[in-house]
Amino acid sequence: MRFTKMEGCGNDYIYINCFEEAVDQPEKLAIAMSERHFGVGADGLVLIMPSDKADFRMRMFNLDGSEGEMCGNAVRCIGKYTYERGLTNKEEISLETGGGIKYLKCNIENGIVKTVRVDMGEPILEAEKIPVKHETSPVIGKSIVINNNDFLFTCVSMGNPHGITFVEDTEMCPVEEYGKQVERNPLFPKKTNVEFVKILDRKHIKMRVWERGSGETLACGTGACASVVASILNGFCDREVKVSLLGGELTINWDEKNNHVYMTGPAAFSFDGVWLKGI
Repeated sequence: MRFTKMEGCGNDYIYINCFEEAVDQPEKLAIAMSERHFGVGADGLVLIMPSDKADFRMRMFNLDGSEGEMCGNAVRCIGKYTYERGLTNKEEISLETGGGIKYLKCNIENGIVKTVRVDMGEPILEAEKIPVKHETSPVIGKSIVINNNDFLFTCVSMGNPHGITFVEDTEMCPVEEYGKQVERNPLFPKKTNVEFVKILDRKHIKMRVWERGSGETLACGTGACASVVASILNGFCDREVKVSLLGGELTINWDEKNNHVYMTGPAAFSFDGVWLKGI
């Protein structure tokens, strides 16, 4: 089975072109291929598929085999893949995801996709739709106690659930310890991604992320979008914000006119390969 390894800000996935390849058990294949010692090594598996609703369809699986609704970094990589590998000649494409249809604009120089701008749609703030079990909605700056530590969380869905908390120091923050516990907290019926955010100024934040089903990753596109929305809701930032992640930088804009969130950032090929081991 042929595959392509790609990354967006260090958030790396294995991509399979399902116009040419058949994948029968993607959950098991994601576990096998994502393992970094005996497999290819990745944050998960992404299938590029035909769609009857959009130009293409994406399915994404975390390294534990669980299926996720959305991945912003993977969306950008699919924009680069489909254009540069000749699946489309359009600079603007639509992509069906588990979190709805997303619209991509490839910024192209000399036939190469340098960056991709993604219309991520409107953020979901209603507690029931995120989902998060809380007596108030929206959930903005509300307390969750973890190991006797009181965290103030803001909850946002960008097609998948996010819990965002603001910290003084992202480098010293015990992301694994707290991320793992918040992800599985009973308040989140479908678990949650967890973002730890430091405000640098009104146009710049730093973020670390614990991704549901994958653990800490170098970047999370939907997490960056959710973190900017949370920063604005709490009065910390303006409408366009640079997000510094462990693996790179994204620019996020929450448009006041149409309420849509736009994400712009890079995508890169790592290598192509052939998977021989089966599942």
